[in-house]
Amino acid sequence: MELINKLQQRAAINNPVSVGIIGCGQMGSGLAHTINNIKGMQVNAIADINPELALKTYNEMGIPRSQIIVTENTGIANDSLNNGKFIVTPDALLMTDLDGIEANVEVTGVTDVGARIALESIKKHKPVIMLNVETDVTIGYLLNQKARASNSLYTVASGDEPGVCKMLWEQSLMMGFEVVCIGKGKNNLIDYEATPESCYEEALSKDMNPKILASFKDGTKTMVEMAAVSNATGLLPDVPGMHGPKADLQDLLNIYRPKSDGGIFDTRGTVDYSTGKIAPGIFVIVYSGDRRIQKEMKFITYAEGPYYLLFRPYHLCDLETPQSIAEAVLLNEITVTNENMNSEVCTIAKRNIKAGEKVKGIGSADIYGRIYTYKEASQLKAIPLGIAENGIALADMPKGTLITEGNFKPDSTTFIYKLRKEQDDLLK
Repeated sequence: MELINKLQQRAAINNPVSVGIIGCGQMGSGLAHTINNIKGMQVNAIADINPELALKTYNEMGIPRSQIIVTENTGIANDSLNNGKFIVTPDALLMTDLDGIEANVEVTGVTDVGARIALESIKKHKPVIMLNVETDVTIGYLLNQKARASNSLYTVASGDEPGVCKMLWEQSLMMGFEVVCIGKGKNNLIDYEATPESCYEEALSKDMNPKILASFKDGTKTMVEMAAVSNATGLLPDVPGMHGPKADLQDLLNIYRPKSDGGIFDTRGTVDYSTGKIAPGIFVIVYSGDRRIQKEMKFITYAEGPYYLLFRPYHLCDLETPQSIAEAVLLNEITVTNENMNSEVCTIAKRNIKAGEKVKGIGSADIYGRIYTYKEASQLKAIPLGIAENGIALADMPKGTLITEGNFKPDSTTFIYKLRKEQDDLLK
């Protein structure tokens, strides 16, 4: 891999990789600042429903206001890009029509927006890098199939847990190990009652959207991330919701293994998480029955085996995403995609919901996500979390109820619902 050399070559001819960012919240703004410090890469367009956020980010990056054009007109935007201007727009879909943008990064976290941007990018052969994993776990299989069929590029980003976990998984297999478990650290216990209101003050102090913080605290983000890992690797949750024991670094090797060898799993090849002091790290438990490899590992690492811990003490979110952008544009390579629907993030009632009520979406006071195997979710006719927003309860549902086709009607007018139905038909 020669990403730095290739970026330096682009910088030398004053032709940096031109990037568009869709969503300029905490992650999108952070990504823009990261790219601003990379030679050979440049953010030339930002879309956000609130253009002031994009203007503020450009201002912080030292781009004068006179160099920025705010527009919803594709022709004006393309002409301005050709003249060296920077684009700000409230129209996310405009980003897929910008000729001067070589790749778009979707960072909204809104499933319906992510679905539209990803599909339009695929149709127009513009690489799309998803920091919107919520969309990927809902319709990523379909988007991946469409991208490959049309010689386009669709990928989830490096830096988010799925990308980093996929990297460690591949490295493990390339060393001849069996991957027993892939896991991530979660820096707090799950609070199934977290709401934007209860998270408001903390979110304000962290410059976060309260809904996003609530989705972290109620466990939804962890379920989404590890479902994406499952769909990319074939590893499965051992139980619905995973185990999530409190385990520090020294505990991981003995806990995250099959019960037959003193661990917690009924199966081999799992995804899970820990609430011990390992966040923001991710880990892989591997196994080798080869005595020569065991000897090698003892010599190199002093580990007894046959189970071994591979630990990366960090994932750096938007700071690592430029690697996925560079790989997509310069090498035509993906970081991680949904290869098969191995796991589903299903919808759980966060509060008592009455028949006839319309529910709000991810991070709301109404619902949260829980990972199931795709097979079990299908048998239960569970509603995927990504299509639950604005659906109507068909029956009273006590707090903690699994939301299914029998007690709930999704909003069938949304774009992501239509794509999900197309994906379901493809998988029949």
